[in-house]
Amino acid sequence: MADPYRRATQRVVARLNLTLDDVTFERLREHAKLLGKPYARLGSEMLREGLERREAAERRRSLARHYAAGRADAGALLRELEAAQTELLGDEDA
Repeated sequence: MADPYRRATQRVVARLNLTLDDVTFERLREHAKLLGKPYARLGSEMLREGLERREAAERRRSLARHYAAGRADAGALLRELEAAQTELLGDEDA
């Protein structure tokens, strides 16, 4: 029999606990202070930016492999990659 008191839960945001060494934490805190942001928010932003950079680097490596292999649509992949990089650079200027 189903539990009539069971409630559905939905995760809105995930929580991640990190252990940082003193030097890294102090650097994060100083950057947050300079930007006027809470250090947890800045840490989230930096993690997101790092993931985007890693994904872009992987796309570049993949493109290089395809280009070296003579893949027919390497030019289209290159244009897509350049558009994504331009978009990322535009975000950094904001």
